[in-house]
Amino acid sequence: MVEQNADPAPRRATLADVAREAGVSIATASKALNGRRQVREETRQKVILAAERLAFRPNVIARQLQRGRSGTVGLVTHDLEGRFSIPILMGAEDEAGTGEVSVMLCDARGDKLRERYHVQALLGRRVDGLIVVGARPDVRSSLGRLPVPVVYAYAPSDDPEDMSEICDNVEAGRLVAEHLLARGRRRIAIVSGDESYGAARERVQGATEALAAAGLEPVGGRAVYGSWDEAWGRTAVETIVGMQADVDAVICGSDQIARGALDTLREHRLRVPEDVAVTGHDNWEVIVAHSRPRLTSVDMCLEELGRRAAARLFAAIEGRPSPGVESVSPRLVARDSTRGYHVAGE
Repeated sequence: MVEQNADPAPRRATLADVAREAGVSIATASKALNGRRQVREETRQKVILAAERLAFRPNVIARQLQRGRSGTVGLVTHDLEGRFSIPILMGAEDEAGTGEVSVMLCDARGDKLRERYHVQALLGRRVDGLIVVGARPDVRSSLGRLPVPVVYAYAPSDDPEDMSEICDNVEAGRLVAEHLLARGRRRIAIVSGDESYGAARERVQGATEALAAAGLEPVGGRAVYGSWDEAWGRTAVETIVGMQADVDAVICGSDQIARGALDTLREHRLRVPEDVAVTGHDNWEVIVAHSRPRLTSVDMCLEELGRRAAARLFAAIEGRPSPGVESVSPRLVARDSTRGYHVAGE
């Protein structure tokens, strides 16, 4: 038995096909599709309709080259395997896909020399712009003036003339404190991570400001700082419960810290949330969804941060730069660790 060959793929429509269908020259069809003013509106509509009938898609590479662009952007990250960088990269790539732009990814691994090398290599490939993603949300040194636009994501540049897109950590701290206050909690402890991180201090700032607005201060008079892991959460809450038996809520600087806090509260036979409410930070699915009870946490909307960084970069490439620092608002995801108990005044 002789196998029949599959039908060949249909030929892709060309600009010449569109011109023929519309009854105009190739030059006129090109001008119409590129929005040139030399074409009458009636002719432009004829060409557009012809392109739609033929399912014509212009050659993006050729179009970019005609505009003096490569159709590519460079994305330099300092933490390719990190769970904070990945969502940012995904958001940036999603935004790039909507504009048919290719992304060239490089991992600098926290090394400034490696970062410089990657930047020069990307410039050598004539990228149209760069997004630089930091490993931690602290101010970093600017790359200086480059021949293409640059957007700094997650870690802002120290140059106010640069474009930076960051998370609003002060607002994140305020969100969790106001969430607990609205549920009647008044004896609230704050257990944060590494104090050398600006994000840790900013989250504490937001929470303490919200408490102060309600005429309160953290249990013990101040927040306590340590590390970002579960061991610190256990140690800190052990001390807090030993000294302040009447604590009714704990704001934790990360989901790992909160996981440790839950362990210690359980060992002390304190129910969550009935006796003590607990909040985390980062909304890390592998922790929040499998904690007992499921953990209320703050989502920093990192994919949205990536999308906004890419959108600012594309606008700058088009000649519309927006210098300065812009912040992405977080959102609080309420789960069982702050639900199910009496709210004062209800």
